[in-house]
Amino acid sequence: MAVEIEPLSPTDRCDWDEFTRFMLENTFPFHVNPSPTREEIESRKADGGFAPPEHALLAVRVGGGLVGVVGLDDLDGDAPLFDIRLADGVRRRGWGRKTVRELVRHLFDTYPRITRVEAQTRDDNIAMRRVLLHNGFVKEAHYRRTWPVAGGSPRDSVAYGLLRSDFETGRTTPLVWDDLQA
Repeated sequence: MAVEIEPLSPTDRCDWDEFTRFMLENTFPFHVNPSPTREEIESRKADGGFAPPEHALLAVRVGGGLVGVVGLDDLDGDAPLFDIRLADGVRRRGWGRKTVRELVRHLFDTYPRITRVEAQTRDDNIAMRRVLLHNGFVKEAHYRRTWPVAGGSPRDSVAYGLLRSDFETGRTTPLVWDDLQA
């Protein structure tokens, strides 16, 4: 089955209810807040955290059913960041790879000014890191002890990027790490 990406409107009551229900019925162990409450979700909405043009919400559907949601940030610039959340019951089945591939295609097709797509995840989220690499993303940064963990020590945050030109050509632009000596 194919993954379909479609917009969710925070101002449409049916879309908002579906999004909220999804967020409340699933847990997201690698996110800063793994189990957001209804109040936290509503507060973010009230603060404009899902509002265009800077933000957007997307549904991830397989066979018409909702299997995930994606939050987009920084859409008013040329390098948006995404937050993907898959349902508890569909993880570790390859849907992450397919979702990221379709998401990137959607972003580059829908937003012509975007020159790159960015993602960050925890260092111990090995599945997501592999998904990003599989889809052509390049590790661009490793931030030590910057990811807050409720009840625990901070984890490292790892940043990835995918250039539009790399996506279109299937090639990877080399990253220069050691270009400056002390």
